[in-house]
Amino acid sequence: MSESTESQAGFLSRRRFFRWVSALSAAVGVGSLVSSAEAFSSPTPSSDGEDYYAKLGVPTIINAAGTYTTLTAACMPPEVLAAVQKAALHPVRLHDLQRKAGEYIARRLNCEGAIVTSGAAGAISLATAACIQYANNLSILDMPQALSGRKNAVIVQRAHRYEYDRAMYLCGARVTEVVTLEDYRSACRAGNAVMTNFFNAAEEEEGIAGSAQIGREEWLRVAHEYKIPCLLDAAADMPPISNLWKYTGMGFDLVTFSGGKGMRGPQNAGLLLGRKSLTDLAHENNNPGDGIGRGMKVAKEQIVGMVAAVDWVLSHTEESMQGDYQKRVDLIAAAMKGIPSVRTETVVPKIANHVPHLLIRFDPEVTGVTTDQIVEALRTEKPSIELNPNTGQKPNQGIPADANTLVVGVWMLQPGEDAIVGQRIRAVLTKKA
Repeated sequence: MSESTESQAGFLSRRRFFRWVSALSAAVGVGSLVSSAEAFSSPTPSSDGEDYYAKLGVPTIINAAGTYTTLTAACMPPEVLAAVQKAALHPVRLHDLQRKAGEYIARRLNCEGAIVTSGAAGAISLATAACIQYANNLSILDMPQALSGRKNAVIVQRAHRYEYDRAMYLCGARVTEVVTLEDYRSACRAGNAVMTNFFNAAEEEEGIAGSAQIGREEWLRVAHEYKIPCLLDAAADMPPISNLWKYTGMGFDLVTFSGGKGMRGPQNAGLLLGRKSLTDLAHENNNPGDGIGRGMKVAKEQIVGMVAAVDWVLSHTEESMQGDYQKRVDLIAAAMKGIPSVRTETVVPKIANHVPHLLIRFDPEVTGVTTDQIVEALRTEKPSIELNPNTGQKPNQGIPADANTLVVGVWMLQPGEDAIVGQRIRAVLTKKA
């Protein structure tokens, strides 16, 4: 919808409201109704709205990093933003909206059940609560206090341990760590497991010391042999679009995705997909009920935003989803030409953040500037530019960086920002900043 059409629709909506209030005033003989309604109505904002970042003194940045939560993840495309804005205008019954949204998303993504959650971490908590409830036949009010002596183990490979373990601990779950296939079988035989958790992006670490020894298919097969539900955390693993149904199609009982990353939905939303018997239990534990997810609120705007994001994603092909990312990489790489010691390389991580990233390698002895100095210069000067956090780090999840490598993520750049990023990096590398 165009800006002018949106504005007209809002004006007509207000006009119909005041016409209704006037009619009601005449009917009941209360002449003050219109003036009261007008008193509570807000002044018509400008078409662009007020810039509250400027008002609050929070500078905007150029995001050459990626869809990281600390950088407020992705920006919503116009179609999703319009859906969120329209949803904000009217109240609905939240349970009805969650149920209908879940049914719609499940149909579109070829799975049995779906829930819009408070991000992928919220989805992990709800998945864990559902599996604990399923394994123990508990009330939602029994978690986490009443789990003593009951099943509460979640089996995880040591290489898959991460900070989001806490999303499972909230429910009273405890992690059972395994390394080898025999460890895994032994943990399954112990009989106290409610769920397994597989961190999807850890598959990219193949060949690195400490990497996981058990792949997806074998992990899934063994768990199902012992009738234990499998959760797959695929938070940052779209694109490709087909991942949205690939893992449930493989047989994973529950799969999580972040809404505010590649799906370009609201940052504080996510998806839990999978077996309806389990997503129904997760829904019981979700807000606004009294379960473990009571504080994990997802507002009507976020629910509608995720439905719109699913529609937006499915309106694309893989090629159109990737957009002009490679062109942005090429433009920034071209700006590095002729700088002594500088080499560029494009990489596409296999799983997480599966889009082109630019590696800029250099010799600090030649350039006279270090990685930390470059990062600091880009961050502190205006406009502030944030590089990918793998900059200057060891290889991680498909990005083969090192101490003297800048990593530029291009998929969150706004039009024209690729040229700014290229110019600024060149200036710092040639000490012209």
